[in-house]
Formats: sequence, structure tokens, C-alpha cells
Amino acid sequence: MLTLNKFYIDGTWVEPMGTESMPIMNPATASEIGTVALGNTTDVDLAVAAAKRAFESFSMTSRAERLELLENLRNETKARLPDLAKAMTAEMGAPSTMSLEVQAYSGLGHLEDFIAAMRSLEDEETLANGDIISREPIGVCGLITPWNWPINQIALKVVPALAVGATCVLKPSEHTPISAQIYAEIVHAAGYPAGVFNLVQGDGATVGAAMSRHPDIDMMSFTGSTRAGTLVSQDAASTIKRVTLELGGKSPNLVFADADLERSVPSSVANCFYNTGQSCNAPTRLLVERSCYEDVLKLAKSAAESQKVDDPSKPGDHIGPVFDEIQYNRVQAMIQTGLDEGARLLVGGLGKPEGLENGWFVKPTIFCDVDHDMRISREEIFGPVLVITPFDTEEDAIRMANDTDYGLAAYIQSRDEARVARVARRLRSGTIQINGRGPDYGSPFGGYKQSGNGREGGTFGLEDYLEIKVRPPFTV
Repeated sequence: MLTLNKFYIDGTWVEPMGTESMPIMNPATASEIGTVALGNTTDVDLAVAAAKRAFESFSMTSRAERLELLENLRNETKARLPDLAKAMTAEMGAPSTMSLEVQAYSGLGHLEDFIAAMRSLEDEETLANGDIISREPIGVCGLITPWNWPINQIALKVVPALAVGATCVLKPSEHTPISAQIYAEIVHAAGYPAGVFNLVQGDGATVGAAMSRHPDIDMMSFTGSTRAGTLVSQDAASTIKRVTLELGGKSPNLVFADADLERSVPSSVANCFYNTGQSCNAPTRLLVERSCYEDVLKLAKSAAESQKVDDPSKPGDHIGPVFDEIQYNRVQAMIQTGLDEGARLLVGGLGKPEGLENGWFVKPTIFCDVDHDMRISREEIFGPVLVITPFDTEEDAIRMANDTDYGLAAYIQSRDEARVARVARRLRSGTIQINGRGPDYGSPFGGYKQSGNGREGGTFGLEDYLEIKVRPPFTV
């Protein structure tokens, strides 16, 4: 049993001021594997004060000094990849192969591209009118990260803050505290000065809200549900701090009849089910041209039936459980909603896969003949559930794709380059994936509408943590 009862504040591991704790659960076995201490507002005050003190000197460091620290961080991250992967398999159910090669590696991939972006970022720039702009760190940053991609999101927030000379307080999801603690150990081993990075474990209602409201935090960066993002924005409003949000999605995947169906349909199903459907940009709405609709259903059904679900501690390309009992019940409720709404169940359905009754495992599920106005077509399910809807014309596909509160990602399957360019231009989404190919590390990630604001990754991710100052050229 693990006991996480220390926070990382001002360069040391300290006893929390909060007295509450909660169990750490293994979603594959529904068993407790440890406990984590939950912080309170005093813990937040201490961490913010440390970050504020550290900002005075860290914000004055040179680019070369910060690049050297980032290189140290890269070396320490490489060394701890197996530890990060093991933690995420235990605490959120990512299968061990995926946990090492994707979940843990993302912390390194993003870091390497932030290093490249820092090398090309100009600290000062002369405008056409002769005035000079300088880019300076924004200040103390409050960072709140989710449970579904723990290290991916920590790296996308912590690394750019440290890269530009800002300081930060991280509140990871209370459901995935082990990987976050390991990341704090990595930052410490990299040699960052005391107070530059601080870790406070806790829940959103207490620690998260205290951070969002704190007058000495200059920026909040949040990844999670749209509902929680709204609360962060409301709490931050009184201090007029910058808020960047990466929120929910209900991403459309447009399949045209001229697509390579034998390749694109199975990969689309696998992409939806990846990470057990617990990705905000998962392609959960398959919009299919009617002339190839029946062929797509056969291919999708076969792909779903061949999708393996198994113990995440095993290596392989299977999917694991959803991350906790509450999420399992939510997914089951939405599957029942689909049945009640009259959608046709193509594969999967209620209950757990055979032989996996102990953990929070969900059957890979596909609904077809789904009306665009059904709840399962409009609400984020966050599980391995795909809905398929036919369309008649390109215009219909674009209309349905955009008729959503979200705008995080969209997918297009077609061999017609002109059509792909035409459709991509009209889709209201922050990311477009084409024929199975998506953007890589270093590209900006973020959404339109209720999927959030701001961008993470590469140069665009650095800019969220910078202020712009302008001055005229020197004259006497």
C-alpha cells in the first residue's frame, strides 16, 4: 500500500496542512492500492508564496540557463519513463505497452519539442514602426491536470511555464497522484531552484478553487470537463487572471464513399476505443456517406468484435478498464440511454466483458442508425462507445459535424484532396486529422467553442505563458 502524505513546496517534501485523505484505486481490480493526502487553502497559500518568491529571480534567468535545466529535465524524464508508466497502469488503467510507449513517452515528446521551440523563440523583436516588443514570463501559474492523460497534460503545462521563466503550482487529478509525485521527483532531480515548481495534491472544489481565486496566481491553465472549466473561469474572474482551458469534445469523423474503407474504418474504430475511449479528442461520432453506409457497418462491427479488452498490467494492444466506478456507471447509463432512444446496437452493450467482472471494464460498443439529435450523439460519453450516423451530401456532413457545443477535433476520410481541403476549411475544430494522420508533437492543440481556449504544445504553447511588453527605441 502506497501512502502519499507529502507535498512538494519550496524545494522540499512537506507535511500537508490539510487533514483529509482519499484512497488510490486500481481500476482493473477495483481494489485500494494506497492513500493520498488532500490539501487545503493553507497548502495552496504556502505553495503560491513559494512560487511568488522564486519568480523574482527565476524570471531573470537567461534562455541558456533555462535550456540547460530543460536538458536536465529531459535526462531525468528518460530515466523515469518505466516508473511513470507503471504508475499510470496502476492508477488509471492504461495497458502497460501503451502506458510506456505513449502515456509516459508523451512527457518526453512534448519536452523535446518545447526545447526546440525555445531555441527559436525571440525574446525581443523590432516592429515595422521601430518599436520593440519583449516577451516576458507571465508570473505564477496555477496548473490543473486530468486523470486520463496524466503526464501528457502535466508536461504540456509545467514544461512551457519553466521554459519561459514562469513559476508554477501543480494540482494533478486526485485520482492519479502517483505519476504526479514521480514527476515532482523528476523536476527536483533536474535541479530547478526551490519554489519554481510546487505540487499540491487535492480535489477541485478545495485546492483547485483556491488556486483559481488566488490573487497571487497570474494565470490558470486547466484541462478537464467543460463543466469544471466553467467553474475555473468563474473563480478566476474576480482577479482578471489569464485562463486557458482544454475541455471536452464530441469529435466527428467524416467518412466519404471514396475513402479507403478497408483501412480507414477499422482504424477509426480503434481510434475511438483507444485509451478506453477516455480522450477528449476521440472520434466518437462516425458520420458516413449513405452510399457506403452498409459496408462501413460491416467493417466497424468486425473491428469492434476483434477489439481485445484485458488486464492493463499485461503487455499488448488491448484496452483496459475505465478509470473508476463512477465513470463506469456513467458509461453504462449512456449505453442504456442509447437503447432507450431507439438507436440500433451494432455490437457491445450493457455490462462487463466476460471474464473481467472484478474491475471497471466496459464492452466496446457501437450504435448505428443514430439520429443526430440523440443524447448519445451530442453528449461526451468518455468510454469505448461509438455512434454511427449516415449523411447524404457533403453539406449535410459539414452541418452535422459543426452542430455541436464542442470543437476540439475532427477527422476526414477521403481520397479526394480537393474535397479534404474544402471540408477541412469549413469544420469548426482546433485539430483536423486526415486519413488517419494527425498533428505531431510541437503542433498546437486546443479547441473552438466549449472545447476551450488557448493552445498547448510547441511555440504556441509557450506563448500562453508569456506577456508582451512594448517600448520605443532608445533616444536622448
